[in-house]
Amino acid sequence: MKKFLLVTFLLLIFNFSFAQSVKVKIIETSDVHGAIFPYDLVNNRPSNSSLAQVMSYLDEQRADTNQIVFLLDNGDILQGDPVVYYFNFEKTDTIHLYADVMNYMQYDAATIGNHDIETGHDVYDKFNKEINFPWLAANAINTQTNEPYFKPYTTIQRNGIKIAVFGLITPAIPQWLPEKIWEGMRFDDMIETAQKWVKKIRETEQPDLLIGLFHAGVNYNYNDENEFTYKNENASKLIAEKVAGFDVIFVGHDHEGWNFKTRNPNGKEVLVLGTQAGARTLAVANIKLQFDKFCGFFAANEMSGEIIEVKNYKPDEDFMKRFSPAFEEVKNYVSRPIGNFTKSISSRDALFGPSEFVDLINTVQLELTDADISFTAPLSFNAQIKEGKLFVKDMFNLYRYENLLYTIEMSGQEIKDYLEYSYGNWFNRMKDENDHLLRFNVDEKGNIVYSQRSNSPELYERFYNFDAAAGIDYVVDVTKPIGERVNIIKLSDGRKFELDAKYKVAVNSYRGNGGGGHLTRGAKIPKEELSKRVLSSTDKDLRYYMMKWIEEKKSVEPKPLGNWKVVPENFWQKGKQKDYQLLFK
Repeated sequence: MKKFLLVTFLLLIFNFSFAQSVKVKIIETSDVHGAIFPYDLVNNRPSNSSLAQVMSYLDEQRADTNQIVFLLDNGDILQGDPVVYYFNFEKTDTIHLYADVMNYMQYDAATIGNHDIETGHDVYDKFNKEINFPWLAANAINTQTNEPYFKPYTTIQRNGIKIAVFGLITPAIPQWLPEKIWEGMRFDDMIETAQKWVKKIRETEQPDLLIGLFHAGVNYNYNDENEFTYKNENASKLIAEKVAGFDVIFVGHDHEGWNFKTRNPNGKEVLVLGTQAGARTLAVANIKLQFDKFCGFFAANEMSGEIIEVKNYKPDEDFMKRFSPAFEEVKNYVSRPIGNFTKSISSRDALFGPSEFVDLINTVQLELTDADISFTAPLSFNAQIKEGKLFVKDMFNLYRYENLLYTIEMSGQEIKDYLEYSYGNWFNRMKDENDHLLRFNVDEKGNIVYSQRSNSPELYERFYNFDAAAGIDYVVDVTKPIGERVNIIKLSDGRKFELDAKYKVAVNSYRGNGGGGHLTRGAKIPKEELSKRVLSSTDKDLRYYMMKWIEEKKSVEPKPLGNWKVVPENFWQKGKQKDYQLLFK
């Protein structure tokens, strides 16, 4: 009888183990860019995407006892909204609001993004101490210890399920940011780093699931790179297909919103997911784990992804009550008047040619640096600064990113080549006045490609790389081929412009470190030489100095510099009207 009972008991355990399955839900936020509250502080109006609404979705999912929920973030959280700017640089004597929010929401792990690095050591090192979960980036290496500066991975055990989360950051940071911001680090190739760590994690941790949390995009061909480019900016899909061991890879950085499967070198499916920016969507992996009676652990039996629209959820009341004092404090900060504009300006105009929007930024850069020439681009696609009182919040429309301001040395030939590169990517070669002014992506039949996400025409180059110059007078002929469009007539102060002369040039730190390729591919300055060209740099971000400049002026009259034009005039006017309708209809 004892033997019979023992066998029966063992059979029951065996059958239970064989049949046991567990539902796992892994939720990713990414590229939130400071969108904590359902309110646009810059434009003073409600918004429909925020972490307050994400909280409502989380409460709903965590209340479901039939699933195990994990919450991850994939970087770029500390830039893009006045709320995080305020706690980055203005109110630094308390816990960062975003750290407080993430702790409240009970994140399990996160990966740091390039825009988080952009805030500087003081900000991200402090933030890393304030969060109560690990911040990951296995390929951000401490140059003194040769070990990861942040944690490479973490394991999380919940209700008998163990997942490992492995973090990577895009290694292209040195192309965009000044070294003092990431001093003491180097950024290794993502694929090599994944190959190094995956086997170790699988063998030592033996997780039920291995999750990649990569702040890098899917399109590895972006910016003229390819699958063989060392330190590819967007290597997430390459890792899924070249490095065996991952079950799910969450991506960030590109704001595209991905949900697809691919196969690793062993033929196993890997789920790839990503969000849009600003907390507009969540990426969710739904996984059914089945207990493997032979191996003694859980294995993924079913796996699918979904993209959740955050606008469909109301802000969580407890969340809003908890953080409303901080919201009111920041709202008061951005509502402080700093000056007056005598007329309205729009970044829309800057997409099609000379504009008061870009001319104002170039004017400020020239005055701050005493440079001969200034380069800048519109950093907002569709922003307006209205006539009348100017407030702190307006500065986030006028200048979106926390770039430093550099003064660099360039030759006249390099300046010419820089502009040829900018206008080659910006303007189409027009055959007649009915042609497009802007250069769009086209398919094999020559038809404009439209974005699946926004249903708008895809520009060949991103608008924030449409650099125009001040300090020189020049003409851009859109009927000529790329490389032969720009004719520089003279310096705007009347001096002769010479190709072999040396000039002081004002650029932001993104451009000065090679961002966009204007200096490296355009002016053909070797990447390793860029730092040697820097004559001076601001200590604080350009937006800060622009705000001080406006406060000193008190009243600003935006006006066109009139130093460059597009010809033929009739081609430009017709093409501008046509493409304006395409982009802003």
